[in-house]
Amino acid sequence: GSRLALIGPSGSGKTSLLRLLNRLSEPTSGSIYLENQDIRKIPALELRQQVILVLQEAKLLGMTVQEAIAYPLVLRRLQPEQIQERLAYWIERLHIPQDWLLRTEVQLSAGQRQLVAIARALVTQPRILLLDEPTSALDAGRASHVLNVLIELAQSQQTTLVMANHQLEQAQQFCSRVLQLQQGQLVQDVPAAQVDWNQLRQTLIELEQLAAQEWL
Repeated sequence: GSRLALIGPSGSGKTSLLRLLNRLSEPTSGSIYLENQDIRKIPALELRQQVILVLQEAKLLGMTVQEAIAYPLVLRRLQPEQIQERLAYWIERLHIPQDWLLRTEVQLSAGQRQLVAIARALVTQPRILLLDEPTSALDAGRASHVLNVLIELAQSQQTTLVMANHQLEQAQQFCSRVLQLQQGQLVQDVPAAQVDWNQLRQTLIELEQLAAQEWL
């Protein structure tokens, strides 16, 4: 039920950490544990059925929207009526219009693909949901709705959410805990209520400016 926000400037390691948490990448040192079990001892497919990662660049693999959302349930061999029930619930819950359902990837905007990718993850009822800038391509109204749905999911289903996000306003709305990364190191891990958001914002601005100078 925790809602963790990964905060840090570009290149701080937010996406790398998310990839490590469901074994899209393997650690070069150290260990990651899920309920006291080293995740390298959990088969990757089994782990990814519990720990779902939604990447920033969503792909529908040549499917229609409806097929893409249903695909992970088809792989798990759920009954057609179960698939349809979950599909209908999340399409309604995320306000996905019916006229999107037969569209393919090339007929969708980046924001529309992002929303479909979130729905595709949520139908699987994950224990842990990893989100890499999940609302970066959404307009403000839809982004706010998605965050509210995720918060409700964490509270009602005890789903753990880990979200990398550049937008502090959204992180502040979303999270119960903040993990701040800098150059691959964890520099702060505190409850959201203890965060000085103005100071954090200023720190991130300064770090981004420093990174830009280094690139130049």
